[in-house]
Amino acid sequence: MMPMTIRSLFQPLVLSGLSLALAACVSSAPQVTKPVDTTTPAQRLAAVEAAAGPDDKELSVQPLRDSQVEDLRQTALSQRQASDLAGAAASLDQALQIVAGDPSVLQERAELALLQGQWAEAETFARKAVDLGSKTGPLCRRHWATIEQARLARGEKENAVSAHAQIEGCTVPGIKRY
Repeated sequence: MMPMTIRSLFQPLVLSGLSLALAACVSSAPQVTKPVDTTTPAQRLAAVEAAAGPDDKELSVQPLRDSQVEDLRQTALSQRQASDLAGAAASLDQALQIVAGDPSVLQERAELALLQGQWAEAETFARKAVDLGSKTGPLCRRHWATIEQARLARGEKENAVSAHAQIEGCTVPGIKRY
């Protein structure tokens, strides 16, 4: 039998104490939690509408409308106001089958997708409207504001900043007459 010494008695205690001390020094990386965005789809749409803004000093050209398309747009608006978002989307989709390249109808469809929380679809419709539509005026600002809101909703803050920068470029003053 091996003689017991004080050293042999305390060695396991020292080792376990040292292990505990080292474990206490090691800290895990703090968990980074992504802030939760509590902006509702309705608030996002309100931001888009605010970006368009009423400005009577700005040149704004409105195209003539096909009567069938205008009826579908009005139906979609009534359905949206009655909280029938799916019906409103179907009406606007039908209008887009008639006039696929109408930036106003594309924008209305983008805004409806925003209300439905369909962020990618909202941006897709708004991007198509930007490509086909005017590069100035309230409708242009609505396009870019929709893109901005869709990107913010997806947590793409850097991309949202670039879309926001485009909004200001949409404002061109009208001709001043004396």
